Amino acid sequence: MQIQRHGTTRRYSDSVVHNATVYLVEVPSNLDGDIAAQTENLLASIDSLLAQAGSDRTKLLMVTIYLADMADYDAMNAIWDAWVPEGHAPVRACLQARLSNPGYRIEMVLTAAVAQA
Repeated sequence: MQIQRHGTTRRYSDSVVHNATVYLVEVPSNLDGDIAAQTENLLASIDSLLAQAGSDRTKLLMVTIYLADMADYDAMNAIWDAWVPEGHAPVRACLQARLSNPGYRIEMVLTAAVAQA
């Protein structure tokens, strides 16, 4: 079975596609933003990565959200709820974690189906 890797560096790939499934992890690039700005930034990047892999947000299967501070939960959810299409919510978990960069307020791990030809 073929494995496709996108945005691959020595340490990680932006996304990996295998068996009609795309796997990705994303962090925000606007580290000076509040949780709403970082969430919007991260979700826009996810849209691009999903499209690159032949998927989109309607095909999300599972998402794990890591927040640096659970006090950001409601503000993050306001952005998330507007982004996820009605009727297409994935399985989801949200946890508080110490993230690898102190500027990160959020990180997401996602799995999505890929449209088959």
